Amino acid sequence: MDIKVGKQAIAEASRTLGNWGRWGKDDRIGTLNHVQPEDIVRAASLVRTGKVFALGIPLDRSGPQTGLFGGRWNPIHTMLATGTDAVAERQDEVPNIRYADDAINMPVQCATHWDSLGHVFYGDRMYNGFDARNVDSGGVGLLGIEHTKNRMVGRGVLLDVARFKGVDWLDDGVAISNDDLDACAKAQNVTIGRGDFVLIRTGQMERCLAQGAWGGYAGGDAPGVKFENCYWCQDRQIAAICSDTWGVEVRPNETTEANQPWHWVVIPAMGLTMGEMFYLKDLAADCAADGVHEFFFCGPPLVITGGTGSPINPQAIK
Repeated sequence: MDIKVGKQAIAEASRTLGNWGRWGKDDRIGTLNHVQPEDIVRAASLVRTGKVFALGIPLDRSGPQTGLFGGRWNPIHTMLATGTDAVAERQDEVPNIRYADDAINMPVQCATHWDSLGHVFYGDRMYNGFDARNVDSGGVGLLGIEHTKNRMVGRGVLLDVARFKGVDWLDDGVAISNDDLDACAKAQNVTIGRGDFVLIRTGQMERCLAQGAWGGYAGGDAPGVKFENCYWCQDRQIAAICSDTWGVEVRPNETTEANQPWHWVVIPAMGLTMGEMFYLKDLAADCAADGVHEFFFCGPPLVITGGTGSPINPQAIK
């Protein structure tokens, strides 16, 4: 598609692709409605070898956050009680037991995570026409991540775009077109359809890990899908789209009129579930080895009432 990306294109895509009211005026889960019980049953039949791939990155101080967006920080892991406390007999407040305990402090979107449908607004509205003022200091009213607690299950498909293009990783700023995705799927002998959880591998995370430095990963330049991808997602009625990058869409963005223009459409207009910072190296290597790029996908969020998202450790099971 030849789209001049800007606010006019965002407005047109929002009108054309908007799902407000499609699943009722009170709908809170958007494109996850595409997944039906029979789809989950079929997805379960994809488990043939029992191989399980964890797709979440570690929750620790070595994460990618550098404060480039929204002041997000890496997880802060604090020990509340330790073995040294126990041996020193400093645990008298809980008699007759020696133990360890801890706590974690983190933004919900600082590592592998889902975005909730209340994460991005279009004007003063969020998905399904709900007023953005429903999001206040108490959390994301109406569209918090908790509404998806039992919906992140189905057929997963890996589109290994980097391997398809014959590289270890795509360079920052490389834009992935709809034709690229279709050609990759054809080469992998998979089709994308209703209710699928689509995982796109660019290799950017692997490059950062190989280099031992995150650099501008969290909010800087990155390979990613073009703005036109919002039409691709709607046409195929996918449940969710995920990537190994910070924000799925290409950076620098295709326009200076809006920051993250693709986000403006897919979240508030379409209600499309989005996963970011997925670790895909091990899964991709196995898919390349056996030629099977579909699997049973399971990635439930933490039930964070009013959350703008949730950290996750999603699983691909083959």
